[in-house]
Amino acid sequence: MTTHSPFGVHRVLEPSGEAVTLPQSARRLDVSPVLAPDEVRIDVEILNLDAASYRQLREKHTGPTGHVHGHSVRSEVLEIIEDRGKMQNPVTGSGGMLIGTVAEVGPQSPLGLRVGDRVATLVSLSLTPLAVHDHLERWDGLSERVPASGHAILFGRSVAAVLPTDLDPELSLMVMDVCGAPALVRRVVSGYVERGLSPSVAVLGGAGKSGSLSLAAARQAGAGRRVAVVPVEREAALLRGSGLADEVVVADARAPLALESAVREAGGPVDVTVVCVDVPGCEQPALMITAQGGTVVYFSMATSFAAAALGAEGLAADVTMLVGNGYTPGHADYALELLRGDPAVRDLFEQRLAAERGHGSVADGGAV
Repeated sequence: MTTHSPFGVHRVLEPSGEAVTLPQSARRLDVSPVLAPDEVRIDVEILNLDAASYRQLREKHTGPTGHVHGHSVRSEVLEIIEDRGKMQNPVTGSGGMLIGTVAEVGPQSPLGLRVGDRVATLVSLSLTPLAVHDHLERWDGLSERVPASGHAILFGRSVAAVLPTDLDPELSLMVMDVCGAPALVRRVVSGYVERGLSPSVAVLGGAGKSGSLSLAAARQAGAGRRVAVVPVEREAALLRGSGLADEVVVADARAPLALESAVREAGGPVDVTVVCVDVPGCEQPALMITAQGGTVVYFSMATSFAAAALGAEGLAADVTMLVGNGYTPGHADYALELLRGDPAVRDLFEQRLAAERGHGSVADGGAV
């Protein structure tokens, strides 16, 4: 490589020339293990597919009897990686994260990583050059967790975190996969508190990974009434008595009238709504449960931002709508702090990890 970009543009193979794009929107990336001066090569151990992407793949390869054809899921993921040089679901546009060990560090890398560090990448697989060497042969396609052997490349402007030694690495990965959500919720709620307010908060998908962390962050930041919305009673039972929410509501986040009625009965509308579900169709219902002058945070890769904007116009909703950015300075450390300090959050995550290892199902009914 004779020229390089800290944003990884030099890794883009398609499109090329004057049409070249950033890696996120590129059709295909260069996965060569030869590093530019500011790059880092990671030996991959585990891929963690994002919830929206895995749900789409799983539903696509589920037969009429409800049986999931895991081998077909695996084949499609492998095909995507081999075809695109990254894991970017062409339907959802999203990817996930990975765990691995630093194998080589370019002499100009600003990331502060050292050879031998075990890390989680905090940038999406949808923009990370990735090569798989083992055909994903250890993965049965039945969970978001993908054991893998291969290599990945981090750019000069990438983000990665060294895994803490006091936590199960896969538990850390689950937290870091959604660590942008609690950090942003803390910022939003703190903004209200600084104005002398104690905002009410509703979290759609409150029993999921990003949802439970968002509830914990809202409580810590000084939120008032907290309402968790979950799709099934099984998830409601996980939250009741946890202290994460004052009210737990069972409702379909895609059904505007039913959701609005359920949240109103729980004390709504609310000042802040956080969307943490991995299915489309929640954009306008979220607006309906948010008070005028309030804030909606869309923290889901299944969100149609056109539907959100047009929905707000059609409902005459005077709300601030925020895109859930996966990066906020210090977001990984903060999310891990919440996990360590909140037994209810930790219990939810450990149950989910145990279920994924055993291919069970805990708090995955539409929650990220």
